[in-house]
Amino acid sequence: MEKLLLMICLLKAITIPSTHGLDQSPKGVEKWFKNLPHATEKMTKLHFYFHDTVTAKKPSAIQIAQANITFQSPTLFGLLRMFDNSMTVQPDPNSKEIGRAEGIYGSASFEDIELLMTLNLVFTKGKYNGRTLSILGHNRIFHEYRELPIVGGSGVFRLARGIATAKTFWASNATQNAIVEYHVVVLHY
Repeated sequence: MEKLLLMICLLKAITIPSTHGLDQSPKGVEKWFKNLPHATEKMTKLHFYFHDTVTAKKPSAIQIAQANITFQSPTLFGLLRMFDNSMTVQPDPNSKEIGRAEGIYGSASFEDIELLMTLNLVFTKGKYNGRTLSILGHNRIFHEYRELPIVGGSGVFRLARGIATAKTFWASNATQNAIVEYHVVVLHY
């Protein structure tokens, strides 16, 4: 028990309050906000592929709920899936992974196949490792290009706003698996 308490005390003592130079403690965040009027806004462009795998030995998107009418509806209205999808630099699923797209999407229209999507782009490699961008939007999956708003982020993406443009690179109606190309333009401080 004493060793456990000692370890906890040591962990508290060496806890790093910042990630890549950005203080994430409450006081650090408050200081960041106070300096915000003097900050310069930056624009960052990102490009990657999102792999939504519904049918596989290890799926990355799993159905978590459905309405009573979901499978009688031509749009699968009420179907909800939770996902943890790989984000890669190329469409090949085995290409370099830069992060994970984690969230939920649901069929939200009786008329067309349209998704309500809420997700976090969680960067796990490279310059933005440990940072996130948050998306909340309407995805008309059969349109060539879909605009999804960036509504926030963390780390260097605090107060982020912008647009994620999605385009289906590949999809299978039989498996419901898809690879989606994303171009992201984000403003942040």
